[in-house]
Amino acid sequence: MIKKTAKKSLSASESKKETKKAPVKHTTKKESGALKNRYIEAVGRRKTSVARVRLTPNESGIKINGRDYKEYLRLPKLQEIAISPLTVLDLKDKHGFSITVVGGGIASQAGAVRHGISRVLVKLDEELKKRLKKYDFLTRDPRMVERKKYGLKKARRAPQWAKR
Repeated sequence: MIKKTAKKSLSASESKKETKKAPVKHTTKKESGALKNRYIEAVGRRKTSVARVRLTPNESGIKINGRDYKEYLRLPKLQEIAISPLTVLDLKDKHGFSITVVGGGIASQAGAVRHGISRVLVKLDEELKKRLKKYDFLTRDPRMVERKKYGLKKARRAPQWAKR
């Protein structure tokens, strides 16, 4: 005859005590150095454009979609719009930015980049918020393209009316 041995069962409170033990994580010298070079990220928007901006300390230059911002935004006015938060705060060559922009037109993308850069700078230093708000760089531009309505040629343009 085969004997059945009963396993020692733990009570509910004992099993919870055993599962609460969390592994202790020790940071090494290599990891602590990596934490210093982490980036700060924010999202800027305008119309249908979305810009994901990453600020990397101890670097310089602004890259938009892997290209230099002057190459990506060819018009000087758009370049000026995109980096206006940096020129206002005198931080033009102090930080490196890596930006990914999608959607909308080139002017809309420049506005989204400006919004994103402003948000990143506020995350970096909360004291800059007052100065950036003064220039209206932290406000998302709410204007969007109006939708086309049924029976009209565009959003508001009606077909030409003829009396006869």
